[in-house]
Amino acid sequence: MTDLPELSVRRFYARQMHLLDDGDVTGWAQTFTETGSFASNAMPAAVAGRDAIAKAAGETTAALARDKLRRRHWIGMLAITAGDDDTVRVRSYALVIQTPIGGTPTVLASTTCDDLLVAHGDDWLVADRVIARDDLDGVSP
Repeated sequence: MTDLPELSVRRFYARQMHLLDDGDVTGWAQTFTETGSFASNAMPAAVAGRDAIAKAAGETTAALARDKLRRRHWIGMLAITAGDDDTVRVRSYALVIQTPIGGTPTVLASTTCDDLLVAHGDDWLVADRVIARDDLDGVSP
């Protein structure tokens, strides 16, 4: 991919967030490289590797189902910068909206998301993701 692939990156994020919000944690984890990492200043340590990422997401998904909560992730304000060797860096804002079944939605978190994406055929995979919640100190665990 030689041109700045804005549309394909936007489509990637839409598909990725739909997988997560629909509870398909295996499909969501497949959007990361085999050794991909996920770090957040809301977590005690980074999670690395698809299996570990799927496990962590599965635990959260199970807790949400148990507590009868639904989450939606809204990603916007994407700043996409082409890198070397079919990579892009993407900085975005993300809102996490949580709704109790039968209740009123609330914004659970406002964050920045810094990703390194690598080309994978006509799509992308996350090699590295760092989430920083606005209400917490620091930008990484």
